[in-house]
Amino acid sequence: MIQADDVARYLQDNPKFFDDYADLLAHLYIPHPHGGRTISITERQILTLREKGKALEGKLAELIRFGEDNDSISTRVHRLSVALLAAKDFDQAAQALDFHLHDDFTVPHVALRLWDLPTLDRPAFSPVTEQTRISAAGLAYPFCGPAGSHEAMQWFGEQAQHVRSLAIVALRREAQTIGMLALGSEDPERFYPDMGTIYLVRIGELAASAFVRTLE
Repeated sequence: MIQADDVARYLQDNPKFFDDYADLLAHLYIPHPHGGRTISITERQILTLREKGKALEGKLAELIRFGEDNDSISTRVHRLSVALLAAKDFDQAAQALDFHLHDDFTVPHVALRLWDLPTLDRPAFSPVTEQTRISAAGLAYPFCGPAGSHEAMQWFGEQAQHVRSLAIVALRREAQTIGMLALGSEDPERFYPDMGTIYLVRIGELAASAFVRTLE
């Protein structure tokens, strides 16, 4: 007994079949994809092409939106870069980072800790546990996810109770980890495990470079 797969395979292997039986196309009707009636193969092909066209339009719109979003983020990272380059001392660098993360990137909660650098009497140089240092050194990529019991949550002070998602970026001088940057949001979806982190990495590199330069 001939199976549907046999028919499909035959037609694939014999592309000239409908050239030899062109009249057959005019008498073949198949169910409408959305029900209700039968339509010719030609109509079905047109519907298929329309559906593919709509899918491609949607994909193109999505790619354009992603491109616009990336352009916007790149512009904000550039502004932060310029501000950090202009910083003449640690306080100016820290203020520039805090300002741009709050105002340009709309991150409501920002906390910074540094170690193994010349220290100042600033909250950023408050002691951290050895476990935090080990955790920072082990971060190959920024951590993004739900706010938990990480020590960094304590750095937000009284506002920690409002933080629902967290991003943690290790700050490095070459291969040496010198600190951590913590970003918190009340939105549980702001920082999530599968999000892209390339811009967080770049912000961490920029911040670390500025701090090393202004402190050493």
